[in-house]
Amino acid sequence: MDTWIPSLLATLALPQYSLLTVFVVSTLSATILPMGSEAVVFGLVKLNPAEFWPVVLVATAGNTLGGAISWWMGWGAERAYERVTHHGPENRALAILQRFGPKACLLAWLPIVGDPLCLVAGWLKLPFWPCVAWMAVGKLLRYVVMTAGLLWVFPGAVSIG
Repeated sequence: MDTWIPSLLATLALPQYSLLTVFVVSTLSATILPMGSEAVVFGLVKLNPAEFWPVVLVATAGNTLGGAISWWMGWGAERAYERVTHHGPENRALAILQRFGPKACLLAWLPIVGDPLCLVAGWLKLPFWPCVAWMAVGKLLRYVVMTAGLLWVFPGAVSIG
């Protein structure tokens, strides 16, 4: 199994697959897998600043898709939980999230709590499309601020090469 990983990484590092790589990494990083997409996004934009908007938009799309996947995982987990226990979730934190509704998904960009937030939104059966829309807004703002900040506000903070 370990032999295919280096060849996959080498293939994804090729310039013609750069946006695909950003999409795949940003999608996976928005699920409950412990990884981040910021380094890939920033690295690609640092190497080619003219690609700022395509990279940011592809990363946003992938990260939003990952959040949507987490939403569906939560929805499925809640259904399985109800079947096994024969009652719904009773938790104060869940009630607070229900109070804010889909707007809470605006915080899906936050480290550590953002990805589980999407999962809990699915668990609570919050409306899917409004949740996805709020996720997309938060994730787009995060990528724009983070990447632009590292490129133009603090250009000496990170160097490649």
